[in-house]
Amino acid sequence: MSHGHATELALKIENLTAGYPDNVVLNDVSWQVRKGTLAAIIGPNGGGKSTLLKTAVGLLSPFKYKTMELLGHSPKIGRKRVAYLPQQEEVDWDFPITVLEVVLQGRLVRQGLWDRYTKADYALSDDSLRFFGLEKYRHTQVGSLSGGQRQRVFLARALVQEADLILLDEPSTGLDAKAQHELADLFRILRDQGKTIVAATHDLNCLTECFDHVLALDGSVRASGKPHEVLTEENMVRLFARHFPKIGAAGEVTLHEH
Repeated sequence: MSHGHATELALKIENLTAGYPDNVVLNDVSWQVRKGTLAAIIGPNGGGKSTLLKTAVGLLSPFKYKTMELLGHSPKIGRKRVAYLPQQEEVDWDFPITVLEVVLQGRLVRQGLWDRYTKADYALSDDSLRFFGLEKYRHTQVGSLSGGQRQRVFLARALVQEADLILLDEPSTGLDAKAQHELADLFRILRDQGKTIVAATHDLNCLTECFDHVLALDGSVRASGKPHEVLTEENMVRLFARHFPKIGAAGEVTLHEH
């Protein structure tokens, strides 16, 4: 993973330290994701999965780094071709906006805020809605959709934005098994169209079949590589040990903390 020209990489991070003013969450993280791959970030809560995604898209300013490149460009330039979906609870689903309006927003990211929507923008949005099986919801308020449908609306917007790199924070949270499988299928379809998808996830079941590459993160990089290389019992225990419940002799349950 460490070799390859910058142009082959969707994401290149070297020696990144990041977090919040009084809380360094990530220490000296280096990671690369090749274009046209599905990559997962796993790790315990507080291990820095969200921080890594937010820093990559510029919502958090890094403390220090040697390299940060998105799609072979500086973050400022590369970001126009990056779509980011935060965790479900960070989105205001009550906002009175329709599915079509959400998808059209992808054109704003692409063109800049002051352009009016063109016929082509509408045509592209309708194509994208059809692709994701959402055409009958164009005028539906987005918050009234199911979790799986909301994810599709976001992916439709990413397509309309012409994003080449799509970052998702815990996309499978709140989805039932069927919706999770459908989301994984969509990821594969998008990858086969040349998109790169990076998802922070708690869902360890899907990793081996669904993802090409896994980063194990707990404040720093614990492991990275192909799923079978990273998902060893030893790595999993090291990564999640402090979060496993431990049952004592009298049946009492304690949670490991540091």
